[in-house]
Amino acid sequence: MKNFLATLFGKKQKMANVTIIGNGNMARGIATRAIAAGRTVQILGQDAAKAQTLAAELGAGTTAGTTAESPAGSIVVLAVPFDAAKSVVTTYGGALAGKTIVDITNPVNFATFDSLVVEPGNSAAEEIAALAPAGADVVKAFNTAFAGTLVAGEAEGQTLDIFIAGDSEAATAAVSSLVADGGMRPIVAGGLKRSRELEGFQFLVMTLQANPAFETFNWNTGLKIVG
Repeated sequence: MKNFLATLFGKKQKMANVTIIGNGNMARGIATRAIAAGRTVQILGQDAAKAQTLAAELGAGTTAGTTAESPAGSIVVLAVPFDAAKSVVTTYGGALAGKTIVDITNPVNFATFDSLVVEPGNSAAEEIAALAPAGADVVKAFNTAFAGTLVAGEAEGQTLDIFIAGDSEAATAAVSSLVADGGMRPIVAGGLKRSRELEGFQFLVMTLQANPAFETFNWNTGLKIVG
């Protein structure tokens, strides 16, 4: 019993380190929350100078490199557009085995801003999961939050709800722990197929942000379940 408790306590104390692929606004927001959660953060981008600049601004021992390097974190966040995310997973291949891959993408058709580019009955997360190596677990998360609210950790004084979907209980638990420790509320919506609804709903929210009829919507809103 003592050994079991020691092992359990050790597992609770162990925190997953995070690698973020990308150096844009969403990378900054998620990295800010990860640092607040007490995680170490590695920023990897195609532009080494931009990655270094972001890491220096984040501070707190954040490291930076290029996507030519293998991800060091047990959680790997794809903070890049959908097509780039697929390319990253394909290129890294076996280097992602055993890791939790977090897909934050919204597969919007930005040419028309009137539809998603994935087929009905599918999602960006499921397409990425099909490209991931054996032993890697894909989790959908952070796609329903905007970069500025992630940096602040809130929207209009309200704690952010971060919706999560994934087929692996261990992987969704690791992402939930990261979210909670970063000062937000994790809501596990179900298996990875729930990404379809999360992506569709966030597409609707994005169209509202861009609609001039809603003058106060300036990419500063947050989804919240109350009750």
